[in-house]
Amino acid sequence: MKKCILITGASSGFGEACARRFAAAGDDLVLCARRLHRLKELQASLSSHCRVHIQPLDVTDRQAVEDFLPALPDSFQGIDVLVNNAGLALGMEPAYEVDINDWETMVDTNIKGLMRITRQILPGMVERRRGHIVNIGSVAGNWPYPGGNAYGASKAFVKQFSRGLRADLLGTPLRVTNIEPGLAETEFSLVRMKGDASKAGDVYTGTHPLSAEDIAEIVFWVTSLPTHVNINALEVMPVCQAWNPLAIDRTLGNEL
Repeated sequence: MKKCILITGASSGFGEACARRFAAAGDDLVLCARRLHRLKELQASLSSHCRVHIQPLDVTDRQAVEDFLPALPDSFQGIDVLVNNAGLALGMEPAYEVDINDWETMVDTNIKGLMRITRQILPGMVERRRGHIVNIGSVAGNWPYPGGNAYGASKAFVKQFSRGLRADLLGTPLRVTNIEPGLAETEFSLVRMKGDASKAGDVYTGTHPLSAEDIAEIVFWVTSLPTHVNINALEVMPVCQAWNPLAIDRTLGNEL
């Protein structure tokens, strides 16, 4: 059965890959992101496979999010799957050196943006008694690492918010899934390193990371399961990544 899929942050990375995967299945697409020119390019490449509506959206702009759903054409109003992909990490500095603006941008995007678009789309799903919310979390929401501070905290919010949605939606046929990728090579690190391609490249040196297509395949799979099956959370890492031993500092012995 053909579905209508809304993907935020669809202009690159996981969002773009998800758009291509759902398009291959012939689903209708509503694609939004800040970069309209990238959306237009994506629409042109997919329009032979499915119906594609594009609409610029900055999820950090509350009014823009509130205006988003009413502005959709009638034939795209019935959203079946919301992929909350818009998000970012900024910087790797320790908490005592970080630019507070970076923290606030991550909170505005990863937390408040996700809440806003979910609040707009969810009532229609409940009314139609069909729908699936797929949130793109991160292993950083489960496991801390140096420099992960606010980013990890924002993804921990996504994890708990996803669980809260499932609790609220008990008694409805709606589904909620939190996908938690580990090391994945997209524009993510380039954004995090604020355009420094050398630093971004160093993140993946000597590794075989996940690809955007890997995550898109997982998103497609969880939304294609029988409607009585809900994948609550799915944590996925490349084989080259695992958990570190607990950190031990051996320089403070004489100071403490």
